[in-house]
Amino acid sequence: MEECKLLIENRDSFIEENKSFIYSTALRICKRSLSWNNDDELSIALLAFNKACDSYLSEKGDFYSFSSVIIRNALIDFFRKEGQRPYLTFDEGSNELQYMDYKNSLKEYEIVRENHSRAEEIALFNEELRKYKLSFSTLAESCPSHRDTRNTLLNIAYIGSSSSKIIATIRDKKRLPIKELSLLTGSNTKLIEKWRKYILALIILFSSEEYPYIKSYLDIKVGENND
Repeated sequence: MEECKLLIENRDSFIEENKSFIYSTALRICKRSLSWNNDDELSIALLAFNKACDSYLSEKGDFYSFSSVIIRNALIDFFRKEGQRPYLTFDEGSNELQYMDYKNSLKEYEIVRENHSRAEEIALFNEELRKYKLSFSTLAESCPSHRDTRNTLLNIAYIGSSSSKIIATIRDKKRLPIKELSLLTGSNTKLIEKWRKYILALIILFSSEEYPYIKSYLDIKVGENND
């Protein structure tokens, strides 16, 4: 708790000292050069870092690991809410359920505490999935093996999570509105029907702020569709 108190007392200087960290984190997510004077992404990252200072507790593990998760999710939410609809991909070479690459740099006791936080999130998410007659085991079975298919479904879910109508239907009726999602995304209904469990789980995840660590497992990056 002393570390958290120190951050609050020296907030302005602490943020200024860490602008290079904030920039590099945003750069890694956006995959393009950024300017402090011209790009909203850096403003969002800066605000997210400040939010991390407010919400950080020592039991959440390493502060910079925690703030990286907050910045990543804030940028993804920013793109979704602004309707920019960037093309998202699962980072090539990474396992979807693999933890972020900073894990190896954490001390053992920090890893244990972060594992505890992640376990709590997983339990909470699993409980929510049950409301939709889903589970981690069924998701593992329904997960597409081909990377291009996963990326396509990721973007369908991402767009769907930006629609209040889609979200309302999901929460009220506990099902994926396939026709509505097809019209919204321009995707084939058969494709959505085939992968509905996987898409539904991603939409539930995107539309909630309760699962920052689970979102980080996906190792999502923002890029351009070159197809």
